[in-house]
Amino acid sequence: MNDTAADSASEVGNGCLYVVATPIGNLGDISPRAAAVLSAVDRIAAEDTRTSGVLMRHLGIATPLIALHEHNETQIADKLVAGLLQGASLALISDAGTPLVSDPGYVLVREARKAGCEVIAVPGPCAAIAALSIAGLPSDSFVFCGFLPAKAAARRERLAKLASEARSVVFYESSHRIGDCAVDLGLVLGSRRVLLAREISKRFEQSVLLEASALSVWLAEDSNRSRGEFVLVIEGAAEEASSEAEAQQILRILLEELPAARAAKVAAQLTGMKKNQLYGLAMKLSGLPEE
Repeated sequence: MNDTAADSASEVGNGCLYVVATPIGNLGDISPRAAAVLSAVDRIAAEDTRTSGVLMRHLGIATPLIALHEHNETQIADKLVAGLLQGASLALISDAGTPLVSDPGYVLVREARKAGCEVIAVPGPCAAIAALSIAGLPSDSFVFCGFLPAKAAARRERLAKLASEARSVVFYESSHRIGDCAVDLGLVLGSRRVLLAREISKRFEQSVLLEASALSVWLAEDSNRSRGEFVLVIEGAAEEASSEAEAQQILRILLEELPAARAAKVAAQLTGMKKNQLYGLAMKLSGLPEE
């Protein structure tokens, strides 16, 4: 263990919960501090002890592992927090990447905070941030959506709502659904650019920035392109499209209580858009011919 790692190990505090990021592929991405903390804590709560065991053996770490996943987190969180209150130190890790980002751990962190325990981040790999950093799309403001719905109708509905989002949108997808998801992206987003990144930091890492309508064709050209774990980054909507989508939402609400003309006038005051334009949109939403 080098001096930096030794210093990190000596800093592990009694009663502290450490949220530790682990590699998403390349084991070399583990930080010296993360390795030191995992070696020094009393116990490690891991999403899958078998998966994490591989990393622990690679690092030569023998710290006891306890399983914490979506099916048992609520049941064991109190027990783990009780250990923290008695002075034990605990690390939380997921199978890969930063815990709680589409992974278990929220209940434990919430309960630890409620109990007054110190919760400390040991930052590192995160697939969502890694994909955003290589997308070539605006990254100063973005939305992370986890996984989209598995069923096609719900997925398309969700994408339709995200289509008006002015910020870049980041989400995960599995190899089982990436083909269907790409088709839906093309149908909903058309020429909007989307980054598809797969197997980040692994041997067959690949990323491509294409119009949404071209993604399904690109995937179909090589069956290997549909393998692995995926992160997608959707280009944000143009300001005009975002403004019109917001106006439509406002009008839908107003039209439940007001006639089209009155709704258009109120919407114009709220959005700054022209009343005549909004009146035409209100008539369209009402299913009536514009006068």
